[in-house]
Amino acid sequence: MKNYKVKGRVVDITKKKIYRGEIMVKDGKIYKISRTPDTKEENDRFIMPGLVDAHVHIESSMLTPGYFARECVRHGTVAVVSDPHEIANVMGMEGIDYMIREGKKVPVKYAFGASSCVPATELETSGAKLGSDKIRELMKREDITYLAEMMNFPGVITRQRDVIEKINIAREFGKPIDGHAPGLKGEPLKKYIGEGISTNHEASTLEEAEEKINNGMKILIREGSAARNFEALIPLMKSYAASLMFCTDDMHPDDLINGHINMLVKRAVRKGYDLFDVLRAATMNPVNHYGLNVGLLREGDPADFIVVDHPENMQVLETYIEGVCVYREGQTMFHVEKPGIINRFHSSSLHDSDIRVKAGKGKMIVIQAVDGELLTERIICEPKREGEYVVADPGRDLLKLVYINRYRSMPPAVAFVRGFGLREGAFGSSISHDSHNILVVGVNDEDIYDVARVIMENRGGVVAKKGEKTDLLPLPVAGLMSDRDAPWVASRYQGINRLIRSMGSTLHAPVMTLSFLSLLVIPHIKLGEKGLFDTETFSFIPMFIPNGGENT
Repeated sequence: MKNYKVKGRVVDITKKKIYRGEIMVKDGKIYKISRTPDTKEENDRFIMPGLVDAHVHIESSMLTPGYFARECVRHGTVAVVSDPHEIANVMGMEGIDYMIREGKKVPVKYAFGASSCVPATELETSGAKLGSDKIRELMKREDITYLAEMMNFPGVITRQRDVIEKINIAREFGKPIDGHAPGLKGEPLKKYIGEGISTNHEASTLEEAEEKINNGMKILIREGSAARNFEALIPLMKSYAASLMFCTDDMHPDDLINGHINMLVKRAVRKGYDLFDVLRAATMNPVNHYGLNVGLLREGDPADFIVVDHPENMQVLETYIEGVCVYREGQTMFHVEKPGIINRFHSSSLHDSDIRVKAGKGKMIVIQAVDGELLTERIICEPKREGEYVVADPGRDLLKLVYINRYRSMPPAVAFVRGFGLREGAFGSSISHDSHNILVVGVNDEDIYDVARVIMENRGGVVAKKGEKTDLLPLPVAGLMSDRDAPWVASRYQGINRLIRSMGSTLHAPVMTLSFLSLLVIPHIKLGEKGLFDTETFSFIPMFIPNGGENT
């Protein structure tokens, strides 16, 4: 490995100084940092530590780790803390091994976790189950950095045996434990944190985040494709900078190609927050919390750094990992091998009669989707009846939502949802958190059936249908990821989004919003394989309310 020097304005986040200097790189390390004369240079670039995404499910980008890495380095991200939870739900240990294996083929420093909640609940069918024995097997490994988000917070609070066993195994190996506790507060929160759970990326209000920080948690400010909490939480930077990190959680390819953690740094700096506090949240805090082998632009550190035009723009000019330039002048400097294909998909037969809903007495409970949030709301509506059946009513934005099990043959679950705005057609996906069965939403049964059929025939994908036009993004890797690069996937995905918007939807990320309507651990009303699910009572509930209720 050759030795070289990089000149520019050095951003020293440890000493909180910026000065003109020269970085000498030798054998992949920062050998020496020297000051240079403080004179105006034509090419006055800024050199700073490489950025870290503190929590992401790579699979949500629909890219394999190799192609995800190519986009990361374009935006200055050198390390990624990743929970392979999505593929673990489909493929189990084989899926986790796949992500680690593919991640090792590229320079980006991946820190993978042991997915703690596979399946997310015992109330749905997934492709695998990771019990305490598997968690112990994973925790022993050097390529597993932490116990990934413990979503079963009721199980933690009530000290369910299998949940506490997993937590104790992580503590035994001295590895961090990620949290997932939306809305949890008071004594239940203290019990949750008391078990050693140290982070939360689900906070959506300042009040919630401050309570969690004051009880010892680190808060990950999340800005992804579906959940966007940056604007609500960035004021924390004034008083709680040492307790903050940045993450994307779930990011679709059309957003990823336009920016990553660098965009959060840019936005925070432009809002007037202290540059060093912001950069620490994007670099030092996750590096220290997870014990990452990632350099922070200090002598002796791995040479993981980036060169940008200005902190207020965060346009990345060059990215270095272990002393190797992996991105320069618009070019990614490493090759990605064609990824392997693994999948688990049982294509059961489906008939349009399977998704009809017989009318019950009274009004019906409807899921209200919320743009930019994983949370949903419960609303009560008068159903539209045609004979003995209830049908979608696009005039009131009441659409049919269908859940189809991809692992075994069983009747579909059906509900109604508001918020998507479709006036015609249907769209669906084999990405549906967390078990990744098939979800389809539409205005009529014929289009819903056709979309589901195309997904099953292709063993996974995102599909939209409007009239005679059907668009498909195939997802051959576990029904979650493409085997193509980001520009290709983003182009296909954008085409599907355009088609969905032409059908009437105004959601920022309609496919991703759809994908969370089956996540039974996020409030308030979701659709599982047995029907509507109330997260407050943690039970399935009937669609119809005989005694009525207020219309919404």
